[in-house]
Amino acid sequence: MKTNVFIIAAISGFVAAGANAQTSTFNNDGATDTAVEAIEDSISDAAERDIGRFGNEGRTVGSYGSLSLRGTSTSNDGATSSDVGVGLRYGTFDGTNGIDVTAAFVYGVDDGVETENRLQAGIDYRRDFNDTLFAYAKADASFDKLSTTAGEYKQDIFVGAGLGYRIFNDADTQWSVQAGPGYRAAQVVGGGEVSEAAASVSSNFYKSLTETSYVTNDTDVIYSEFATTVNNELALNVALTDTLTMRTSYATNFNDQTDATFSDAENTFGVSVVYNFN
Repeated sequence: MKTNVFIIAAISGFVAAGANAQTSTFNNDGATDTAVEAIEDSISDAAERDIGRFGNEGRTVGSYGSLSLRGTSTSNDGATSSDVGVGLRYGTFDGTNGIDVTAAFVYGVDDGVETENRLQAGIDYRRDFNDTLFAYAKADASFDKLSTTAGEYKQDIFVGAGLGYRIFNDADTQWSVQAGPGYRAAQVVGGGEVSEAAASVSSNFYKSLTETSYVTNDTDVIYSEFATTVNNELALNVALTDTLTMRTSYATNFNDQTDATFSDAENTFGVSVVYNFN
């Protein structure tokens, strides 16, 4: 017997293929944008980027946000398991400065034994200089207390800053890129601690299809001497109402510490309904 304890704002289903590597999520807005930018089998997709724009373009003055919450409980032949997931995104824009905060947490227990305990969070700041050029500063963090496989991250923190440029920026098509230096601090299973200079490169693409649907593709690369991670998410977003959006996405996460080639990357298909509040 499986009972949905509560479902508020988001319903997600995922099919994952490839390696079981646990990689950091560095999305601007979903990564944070990066970071965010995933909570498997429950909520992470709802915490990723939906209607946010890269580098403030297309944003209206004011605040936005979304909240996702899901819990399930399963009982089978005397054994019980449960999981809970929470996703949060909040942002504000004053016409020049934009701040975006994202967070996702998942916790699971199977017959009294923890099966998941993972937190991902990020904050991004952007300041527009003109219609095409902007500056950014960001911090992304991922904590997984149950990582046990060699090469996986128990903790991965990245802070960085740099400049961004809008290649396209009109009502129907927006494409921006950004890059800059940063610093990485990580704890790796079987690899000790990592503390070193790093760099990030990101690309965000938005294309309006109709008045109620659009496609996004977000790519984030974090490089340091220890490892290179690549995260890409392609998504189709359809507005159901003024506050509800259905999102279908395909995310690829590559970590050269645990993946020999891109064919070994983790691929996740997700479907979710996101509630947006202003």
